[in-house]
Amino acid sequence: MHAQSTVSTTISKETLMDSIAPPVEKKPLLLAKVKYTAKDCVQIDRKENKLILYNEAELYYQDIELRAGIIILDYKTNEVNAGRILMDSTLVQYPFFKQAGNEVNPDSIRFNFDTQKALIWNSKSGQNGMDIFAALTKKQNDSTYYIKDARVSTAGKLVGDEEEGIDYYFKVRKGKIIPGGKIISGLTNMFIADVPTPVGLPFAYFPSSQTKESGFIIPSIGESNLRGFYVQNGGYYLALSDYFDFTMIADYYTNGSYGFRGDSQYNVRYKYRGKFSFRFENLINEARGLPDYSKSTVFNVRWNHSKDPKSSPNSTFSASVNFGSSDYYRQSVNQLNSPNFLNNNLSSSISYSKTFPEYPRVNISLTTAMSQNSQSKSVNLTLPTFQANMERIYPFAPKVGAKKGIFQNINFQYTGRAENRIITTEEALFGPNMFDNAKMGMKHSIPLSTNFKLFKYLSMSTSANYDEVWTQNTVRFSDYDPELGIAVKDTINKIGTFRQYNLSASLGTTFYGTFNFGENKKIQSIRHTVRPSISYTNKPSFEQYYDTYIVDAEGNTAEYTRYQNSLFGIPSKALSNNMGISVGNNFEAKVRDKDSTATGPKKVILLNNLNFSTSHNFAADSLRWSPMRMSTGLSLLKGKMTVNFGGTLDPYTLNQDKVRINKYHITNGGGLFRLTSANVNMNYSFSSTQIKGREEEENERSQQESTSSGGREDDLFGRAEDFTDRRMEDPEDNDPLPTYPSYRSKIPWNLKLAYSLTYNNSRGQRDFSNNSLMFSGNIDLTPKWKVGVSSGYDFKGKGFTYTQLRFNRDLNSWRLNFSWVPFSDRASWNFFIGIKSGLLSDIKYEKQSEPNRR
Repeated sequence: MHAQSTVSTTISKETLMDSIAPPVEKKPLLLAKVKYTAKDCVQIDRKENKLILYNEAELYYQDIELRAGIIILDYKTNEVNAGRILMDSTLVQYPFFKQAGNEVNPDSIRFNFDTQKALIWNSKSGQNGMDIFAALTKKQNDSTYYIKDARVSTAGKLVGDEEEGIDYYFKVRKGKIIPGGKIISGLTNMFIADVPTPVGLPFAYFPSSQTKESGFIIPSIGESNLRGFYVQNGGYYLALSDYFDFTMIADYYTNGSYGFRGDSQYNVRYKYRGKFSFRFENLINEARGLPDYSKSTVFNVRWNHSKDPKSSPNSTFSASVNFGSSDYYRQSVNQLNSPNFLNNNLSSSISYSKTFPEYPRVNISLTTAMSQNSQSKSVNLTLPTFQANMERIYPFAPKVGAKKGIFQNINFQYTGRAENRIITTEEALFGPNMFDNAKMGMKHSIPLSTNFKLFKYLSMSTSANYDEVWTQNTVRFSDYDPELGIAVKDTINKIGTFRQYNLSASLGTTFYGTFNFGENKKIQSIRHTVRPSISYTNKPSFEQYYDTYIVDAEGNTAEYTRYQNSLFGIPSKALSNNMGISVGNNFEAKVRDKDSTATGPKKVILLNNLNFSTSHNFAADSLRWSPMRMSTGLSLLKGKMTVNFGGTLDPYTLNQDKVRINKYHITNGGGLFRLTSANVNMNYSFSSTQIKGREEEENERSQQESTSSGGREDDLFGRAEDFTDRRMEDPEDNDPLPTYPSYRSKIPWNLKLAYSLTYNNSRGQRDFSNNSLMFSGNIDLTPKWKVGVSSGYDFKGKGFTYTQLRFNRDLNSWRLNFSWVPFSDRASWNFFIGIKSGLLSDIKYEKQSEPNRR
């Protein structure tokens, strides 16, 4: 029975035998200290001092766990041998050895308990995602292993005599393993599909630890048609602590261009987390003296910070900063962020808020915000904004119970806002004249309101609002000076204040109408909900804040307000008595459910929020009626399609100069209303399956670069690509690919459509200012081939909009990406192939062409 054992004892090199030989003097290992079991045979041979375990044998001693087909323990020499057994002409039950968290799956093993040394044949082991297959392994101690004729890979698990699912490996002739740390080897080269490649090194270092460790980032080497040869994206990673790291990456081109990037991520659990990024590029096109020679510098700073609410429930601090050169996304050569390139605004904000929970609850906040326009290069900066809000107070309401009646519902609150606003340009930002046009001010608002029921079915609400505005200075115009030839304007640097108030009331109700067709009909009933309301607002004229002055020698006068530099607007001079009218409509239907097990009919929204609104100003001398606004929305195809309509209808007509006059359109030979504007927006998103797959997850990862910079959340403008360090955006993913049932008959795909139409006729021009269709689609040609496209068509301009084609190939342990912008001034392409695993992410090849901006 024991003759079937295949334990290997054929090592002929005397040095290897001596390396695991026990010392001359030793303390015998007691059998009482060893736990063991076997299915077929447990035999103690006292003559030979051996313990023999056969078939599903297991042995446990201290931190050592050993399982195999056969185990032979010599308790005189304290040495154990383990191997496979032969069953039905097949070798089964390979040994499994585990000590101190290190696991080995060999063909056979010889281990000495006293010296803790071992010889292992044909071992299969894993080191934190790095799989190692070694023909011979010598265990020196718990922290050192020597290997010979080994294969190292991250491609998949090693099972049995051969590797399964291994598409590449590095052949190591001799090497040293430090468990949980690294692998150091001599001569090694890469094999792909068991075919040797010229990619080899006289010595190599393989990281096998998933913990953060400092180290160099291998650069990419290539050639640019505008800047010559380059060394790109090389640098150093600093693992400063468990909570904080820093990455520095640099580029250099032979024509003198250069760039660098610093990235840092920090995360303190239950307190705060964030990410900081700084990029700078000094770009030179062509060579000096050539007609296309140009030089420019661009930079970008991004910072995202969030605070865990658990650390301090009554205070928050957050930051979302995206600041830099307005043409950064256009000029940068180390990223292709089309969604942000097509976005004209960059926004940043840093805010802190504190809540005082005692009654009445008060919230204060301090915010710094900045908005940049990449077209006009204007900058709108608030430095800072202070805001205080007090919760609503019901002075006549009981502390417990519901509020009833007009008096108990009387409430008021307070809002205060102080702001320092700077409107400048990029060139003047942070310069000596930055604060020349700064405006400061503060606004206090106290709204007072109540609501109650009238005649059971009518809802009545009334309110009064008081505003007080403080300005940093006021102005005063002197009468015309004949000697100077102008009217002198003086700025009085003294705080000025003005006060305003307004009164309003509204009355509304809700009623329903139902049309029943019978329970045996497909459409059983239609319900119409109507919400009419009428409101009145009175805003007095505050003429006391206005003065007149003589503007010229003829004695002509002009009117002005001394608060014209107010940050929160000027006092209202025109009396306003507005009556607003609005009607809201909803249409719903009860439809018989196709599911026979359903307990009731299904509700379907036919028309959502069909709203009409207009107003009438009793105090106006003419054009008292404002244009009527109409809007509605539809949800079709089980929510996959949304359609929004809007339009403006004007009751007044135009004169021969296309100017709106005080004459109704119907009296001028037209209809009751004149359509002055209309818009239609449609979004349609559908796919072959509603199950979220890997394609959508990859899409979400690529969108992080877009949304963090203020871009679109979808991929209608293409997907963003950052070339600086792809390891930051592609986490290790060695999970098996999803299986698709009936793949031949159902290929996974998705499609997004967005249509927009805008009509303008305010001056009788009857013009379609916008008429475009955008689309984005992705299709899985096979479980490993994915193709995507983002494009659109401008029907007015008669041309395609920004277009991007994407190709992705899953190569098991490798990945291949190719993206292409075929035309426009952003025409470019990018190719990348590399190992997925973060342990060997420096093994890659990438090539891209820069957009031809000329």
